[in-house]
Amino acid sequence: MTGRRTLPGFASRPADPERWVRTLETPARPNCFTARLTIDVTPALRGRLKVAAFQRGITVADMLRALLAREFPDNPGDTP
Repeated sequence: MTGRRTLPGFASRPADPERWVRTLETPARPNCFTARLTIDVTPALRGRLKVAAFQRGITVADMLRALLAREFPDNPGDTP
């Protein structure tokens, strides 16, 4: 037998984070990139989010995207 093959770890970081974030998956809008957002929630709130999303037949991520889009709509005059 030959030596073991080294596979990347389950939660290994990408070699090029900028390229990883800016993948060419179909963006929501042209020239719009997505990135992960990490928030701290209690285990109880996390459970309520999962149940609410399940009852609506969507994922937690989709539910939170819709919530954020509704609460923070695009304003053409706003610039970051």
